[in-house]
Amino acid sequence: MKKLPTLFRREFQDHHVIRIMPELNRPELGWVLDGEGVATEKIDGACCAFIDGQFYKRYDAKKNKHGVMKTPPAGAIPCDAPDPVTGHWPHWMPVEPDSPADHWFIVAWENTPGDLTDGTYEAIGPHFNGNPHHLEKDVLEKHGQRVIQLADRSFEGIRSYLETHIMEGIVFWKDGAPQCKIKRRDFGLQWPEGGERN
Repeated sequence: MKKLPTLFRREFQDHHVIRIMPELNRPELGWVLDGEGVATEKIDGACCAFIDGQFYKRYDAKKNKHGVMKTPPAGAIPCDAPDPVTGHWPHWMPVEPDSPADHWFIVAWENTPGDLTDGTYEAIGPHFNGNPHHLEKDVLEKHGQRVIQLADRSFEGIRSYLETHIMEGIVFWKDGAPQCKIKRRDFGLQWPEGGERN
C-alpha cells in the first residue's frame, strides 16, 4: 500500500506542516473537486493488511537524527519509495502470532467477526494510537467502509466539513482504490478531539 498523497499543497518547515494552500497537490487529483469518486472517513489506528491470506502490519522506516534512512528489519516488504519531503518509507511486516510486539494485532483480528478478505485494514481500539474512536475492544476495520456525504468539495467546503465532524480526515477513492487524503491537522484543526496525544 503506497502512502497516499495529500489532496492540497502544503508548506513544510522542519518536516511539519505550517500552511496549507487551496491548490491541488497534484493536477491529476482534479476529479476530487469535480465530485467524482467516493469520500470516506479516515480511520485512526495502525494500518495492516491481508495479502494472499497472510496478515501484515505497516512499518515506517524513517531517517535517523543524522538524516540517514534507517535499515528496515529483515523480511520487510517495501510498499513505495521513500517520501522525498517527509522521509517516510512504508513497508509491510508479517504479523507473528508468537511475537509480543504483535499481540494486540492478533487480539484485534480475533475480535473481528467474519472472514477477513484480502485488502487493507485499520487496527483500532484501546491499544492503538490512544483509542481516539473510544472503542471498548481492539478490532480490525477494512478501509473505505465509512462512506461520507461531502456535498461541497471545494477547499473551504472540505475544511468546513472537518471543522464540524469529529474524524481524523477524509480519504478519496476512485476505481476501487484509495487515491488521496486530507487530514484535519493539515488545516490546523486538533486531533484527536480535545487536543494532542501524549
